[in-house]
Amino acid sequence: MTDIALATRADLRNIAIIAHVDHGKTSLVDGLLKQSNIFRDADAAGELILDSNDLERERGITILAKNTAIMYRGIKINVIDTPGHADFGGEVERVLDMADGCLLLVDAAEGPMPQTRTVLSRALELGLRPIVVINKIDRSNARIDDVLELVNDLFLDLAVEPEQLEFPVLYAIARDGKAGFSPDDLQPHLQGLLDTILDVVPAPVVDDDAPFQMRVTSLDYDAHRGRIAIGRIHRGTVTPGAVLAQVGDDGVADRQRVSSLMTFEGLGRREIETGRAGELVAVTGFPDVKIGHTLTHPEHPEPMSKIHIDEPTLKLTFGVSTSPFAGQDGQYSTSRQLGERLYRELETNLSLRVAPTDQPDVFAVSGRGELHLSILIETMRREGYEFQVSRPEVITRTRDDGTVSEPVEELTVDTPEPFVGTVSELTGSRKARMLDMINDGRGSVRLVYAIPTRGLIGLRSALLTATKGNATMSSRLLEFEPWMGPIQQTRSGALVASEAGQALTNGLANAQERGITFIGPGTEVYEGMIVGQNPRPDDLVVNVCKGKKLTNIRSSTSDIAVRLTPPTELSLEQCLDFLQDDELLEVTPKAFRLRKRLLSQDDRAKARKRAQQAAMGRS
Repeated sequence: MTDIALATRADLRNIAIIAHVDHGKTSLVDGLLKQSNIFRDADAAGELILDSNDLERERGITILAKNTAIMYRGIKINVIDTPGHADFGGEVERVLDMADGCLLLVDAAEGPMPQTRTVLSRALELGLRPIVVINKIDRSNARIDDVLELVNDLFLDLAVEPEQLEFPVLYAIARDGKAGFSPDDLQPHLQGLLDTILDVVPAPVVDDDAPFQMRVTSLDYDAHRGRIAIGRIHRGTVTPGAVLAQVGDDGVADRQRVSSLMTFEGLGRREIETGRAGELVAVTGFPDVKIGHTLTHPEHPEPMSKIHIDEPTLKLTFGVSTSPFAGQDGQYSTSRQLGERLYRELETNLSLRVAPTDQPDVFAVSGRGELHLSILIETMRREGYEFQVSRPEVITRTRDDGTVSEPVEELTVDTPEPFVGTVSELTGSRKARMLDMINDGRGSVRLVYAIPTRGLIGLRSALLTATKGNATMSSRLLEFEPWMGPIQQTRSGALVASEAGQALTNGLANAQERGITFIGPGTEVYEGMIVGQNPRPDDLVVNVCKGKKLTNIRSSTSDIAVRLTPPTELSLEQCLDFLQDDELLEVTPKAFRLRKRLLSQDDRAKARKRAQQAAMGRS
């Protein structure tokens, strides 16, 4: 192939917005979309426009990376909105390669957080030109100068080239659509930010005459068009009807014809006649395409490099429900349906791993963290699937010398000064070691720890309880270190139903004398179902279906009116944190039910006896 002169596409910019969770990425995109006049009525467009997923709106976080595009001064700016939570880092890693520059948002009060470091490191490794936006400067506890200094230190640590240390800094209130070059002189619009993007982010350098090549970084689906492959054209051009080769992981090229070609515009897509290098496009006509595949000219089937995704750190099992209530709520409950759904998830969720187990109706599923796995569970539940999951466990590695290593994460906790001792006690019992402690002089302290990933399981709820809700925590994976030994057990025993039936007020009143209950009157239960928590270490069997015996003697009013404490309702994450090795979580479209693996009390007693005998034999 002869040398071809490269050209610059001055009419195009590609930029990714990266930050830690809740630092204002999606709010900034809202402002950009509203001020680019793509809405007839900007006020009616609402907030968090790109977070169209129900779970994203409910939880207030971005889960999936998304594409949008705006026009400014005759130049098209493709914007890639990315998640900020570390558990969805795979979404960030697969789309950053589509951009030439990045907007790094940093909260004016919190400053750089663990995920800020992670995403910035990836962006600088790819050579993206950074623009820093210090957001939420209207917060009462904002410390703008300190945060700017911390950002400069972060760039000194992570910069790959000297040029990356020269970056513009803007200040913003993204929620209000305001930005400026000085915190004391914000403009009532984002034009200064848009001008900076045009000046700093390099225009794509393209090779229109070279053989076509594009790596698929996202997938979508349309009921009429079928599977949609999304990516950035690396070189060459493409038109509808063109024949392309799809190069998969095995290197085999499969030829297909492009049935339609689209580009991004505002919140939607529009069909185009020609896609040029540098542009982000959506292509249909490839029913078997997967993320990471390369679409190329059929005469030059050259695959692009694979997308690097960090390995998962937590695993649990998904199995067919063996509950007495199985099949009552869910539309899909067989092992075939469960397996097909899990393997289908692998096509778009690159951080996930699914593997069979020695049981044909149980699958081992690995992810980047508790939230990553719980979002999958919640999504499948809402789709009508019924299944049961086990307790999350860390994924360990065995070295050549036979030693076992486990994932260790950097944990950052922000809390008021009076709770520093409480936080230190909680984290210390989970094998954490302190790396840093920073007092902002305003009554808040930032504690930084290195903690094994298994120590994070259940820590968030324990931390919020111990600090009365006055703590925030975040983490990022550091490395694998030698196994740190057992972690002290923090959970007490469970209240386990002794028989099936409907929970009655009298039975629940007796149970509440022994512990905390998770269910209310009228709830259907079965033997072996966990109905509450025992303050003592051992499990306690209770009969919540026991009614009050009727006599012909009139009772006093105080005896008739039994007052119950409202049940403690656990969220999905709290249910996963509660589980022990001998317990499972039954998931249905209508309910979460905690249960013992062995439902029968006799079976559990026999299992305990066998375990004790085995332990005595080993000793």
